[in-house]
Amino acid sequence: MKQVIDCREIRKTYDNGGLKTEVLKGITFSVTEGEFVAIMGPSGSGKSTLMHIIGALDTPTSGEYFLDGKDLSKLSDDELADIRREKIGFVFQAFNLLPRASVLRNVALPLIYEGVAKEKREEIAKAALRESAFPEGFWLYHSNQLSGGMMQRVAIARALVNSPSIVLADEPTGNLDSKTGEMVLRTFQSLNENGGKTIVLITHEPYVAEHADRIIHILDGQIISDSKNRNKRVAKSEAKSV
Repeated sequence: MKQVIDCREIRKTYDNGGLKTEVLKGITFSVTEGEFVAIMGPSGSGKSTLMHIIGALDTPTSGEYFLDGKDLSKLSDDELADIRREKIGFVFQAFNLLPRASVLRNVALPLIYEGVAKEKREEIAKAALRESAFPEGFWLYHSNQLSGGMMQRVAIARALVNSPSIVLADEPTGNLDSKTGEMVLRTFQSLNENGGKTIVLITHEPYVAEHADRIIHILDGQIISDSKNRNKRVAKSEAKSV
């Protein structure tokens, strides 16, 4: 299988006025196309820093990172921005939606910045909402009229509008109750199993990680285990939105 993420001895050190803190301490792993991987660890373990590096939002202090075979250390800021726009969709714990804009406009927002014509961007946004299993009857609602689970699925749809091959999700259920979180996690499973997306999900919750095919445990900036998930939760039929 094709490797889409390849991290080799990734280290990240922050220097705060001469006080150096090593957050990542030689992280090595790879993710193949179409995998659903959970990176799990407690707060402060370095997992979010690692996601920022994987997503080309930050650079390692040392080590090598290849995305789709490209060494990102050799790319300019503009080239990294192109990589993020073309290959990666981001979903965060905070939904980051415009509260008084419609669902459709929130999802289409990245396409507005790209200069895509209105008719075309609405067509793409609607396709992304369908892919994220968001009900059509709510497309014209403002995001501040929605439940937490529905807002997160809007955020997922927005991450899909540029047709990324990789979706990175940082604690996507952190603001949700367990029932609503389960619904969102089934959406990620569907994107992986039916849409062929490579999913990397960051979490500190074991029950969240159990939806993935593979779980990487990080502690104190190091990988302590990396194994197939033999207790994967099987996706059930989509529940009604809450």
